[in-house]
Amino acid sequence: MQRFIENALNSKWLGLSACLLLLVMFISSGLAKFIDFDGGLAEMRGSGLHSDWFFNIPSVIVLFTKSSLVLFDHVVWLGAGILSVFLILPLVIATSWLFSGRLFKTSLYFALELITVIKGLLVAAIASHFRKKDKA
Repeated sequence: MQRFIENALNSKWLGLSACLLLLVMFISSGLAKFIDFDGGLAEMRGSGLHSDWFFNIPSVIVLFTKSSLVLFDHVVWLGAGILSVFLILPLVIATSWLFSGRLFKTSLYFALELITVIKGLLVAAIASHFRKKDKA
């Protein structure tokens, strides 16, 4: 049984699947902003970003390019770092709601989810670093 688990943990397919599961929120968001461009612009305006096209286009580019860095195990620290920074603004907004008392539970869970995704991105970068270190 231990050999099976070790083989599974060393499998490229398991690593690729884990990264894909971690990145599904970024890839789907990028696809949505690309396919429904007007919806992406409306989302930007709804977030108070008035130069909607100025934020929507770079968002799509960042979501796809940085996700691909993590997914294909190429400069994972950069992709994971930028995607983590990408989550900081919603995290700040969610935690600002925590202190108002309004929608406390919802904003707390939202903030905890974002922190968990950031942690997952950091773990992916650390795992990539050790995989490459072991190969050298």
